[in-house]
Amino acid sequence: MDRRHRIILITVIESLATVMLERGIYFYTHELMGFTDAANLWLALVFGAFYVSGAYASHGIAHRFGERRTLVAAVALLLLIHGVFAVWPEAWVLALGFPLVGGLSGLKWPIIESYIAAGQTPANTLRIVGRFNCAWAIGVPVGVSLSGVFIGLPHPWLLFVAVVVLHAVTLWLLRRVAKHPAHLAHDHPERPDPARLTRYRSMLTSSRWTMLASYSLIFLLAPLLPTIFEPLTDSVEEETGWAAVIDWMRLSTFALMWAWAGWYGKVWPLLFSIVALIAGFFMVLFGGNLPTVVVGEVLFGVASGVTYYAALYYALVVKNAAVDAGGVHEALIGMGFALGPLMGLAGIGLAGPVGDPVGGMVLATLPVVVVFTAGALWALRPLWRPGDASSGR
Repeated sequence: MDRRHRIILITVIESLATVMLERGIYFYTHELMGFTDAANLWLALVFGAFYVSGAYASHGIAHRFGERRTLVAAVALLLLIHGVFAVWPEAWVLALGFPLVGGLSGLKWPIIESYIAAGQTPANTLRIVGRFNCAWAIGVPVGVSLSGVFIGLPHPWLLFVAVVVLHAVTLWLLRRVAKHPAHLAHDHPERPDPARLTRYRSMLTSSRWTMLASYSLIFLLAPLLPTIFEPLTDSVEEETGWAAVIDWMRLSTFALMWAWAGWYGKVWPLLFSIVALIAGFFMVLFGGNLPTVVVGEVLFGVASGVTYYAALYYALVVKNAAVDAGGVHEALIGMGFALGPLMGLAGIGLAGPVGDPVGGMVLATLPVVVVFTAGALWALRPLWRPGDASSGR
């Protein structure tokens, strides 16, 4: 197995391991421990804060200790923590350990992303990012659905045992990964010229604003999805299955963008993602019936796929696949992990004064949505020239 395929396989495994807890834990705590929406939102908020810290620290730690050594240490610690969860599946143990999982997850992903794209030309990076996105995205709906299966077992703590096994496989695969990824020379003839880099920087900034919005909104929704789907379905297995629709649509979008290169360097996909993201979010949160919620998930999943793919591709090209590129990318994701639950808690708090839970949630989310949308549009202002919305690369 060559290096690139080995890293892709590690991506699939680590995505599955991450999601089974990162997304499945809210169903676990809701079903088995009686956590309220507020308790789950607090759990998600602390997870997000630690994720940001891990992502921001990843570049410095990898530079000091080496990429592979740092990645091995992060996965080994994750294995240990999940082993503790399996032995002591108590609420207080999860509450203490889950933030550590967030920090280590934020640490590992920028390094994996650097290995994926290092040494690639921009054209090859487009294909490699597509392969990477599909690899981690397939783990998300599978992981969410599997978490429901494990939670429904007589021994639901087997969820944590499964994650331990996955991390163990990753450690075995990491034995033959290079100590450091090899990067493309900055004066390589296929590096983008200054004009194109300037354009890509604008698109990178815009897509990052929208990606931050998408992760803020999905991690507002994630702790609430058990409550949203509970009256619309008959079992936790059905709940997690329907909750995975967002992730299946994001995966489908990644596959389309991988196969069709006509989107990159263009403004219109970024504009589409802004509109679809907002519409899909409010349909999921306030739909009230299964068809409306599922259509909202479809829109939200497509939009989040577009903005994630664009943000990672432009970051890796502009930053030449440095760990720092993935570090900022993952830190923004972590900020979304934290901001989403914070909005949810604010919405719950405002429901009393407003006298309406729907109104409280709208008041809490609308200012953030407006600010992020304005940031995404403002970043594109240098490109508002005739033909730029559909111009080439």
